[in-house]
Amino acid sequence: MLGLIPKLSARDVPFDVVAPVAMYVEVTGDFTGWVHHGIRLNHHGNGGWRTVLTLEPGRYQYRLRINGEWKDHAEATQRVTNSFGTENCVLEVT
Repeated sequence: MLGLIPKLSARDVPFDVVAPVAMYVEVTGDFTGWVHHGIRLNHHGNGGWRTVLTLEPGRYQYRLRINGEWKDHAEATQRVTNSFGTENCVLEVT
């Protein structure tokens, strides 16, 4: 079976945000085509918000929109500079 490249399979990735004063939270990034209104997270109490992203292994850039405003994800451990003079957060899926 030489020459065959194993197919990467998508997996569910829990995505959590702490935003105690938020009315709504969305995540958008290169995995959504940077749509203005991204994937909406569900509130689960105590300021916690969650969704599950289905992604193939790789490195993804993203930003949060909290109450309609662009925000950083405080829990993100990696960031890269973007063309707007701010930073995108990075999510690595293994």
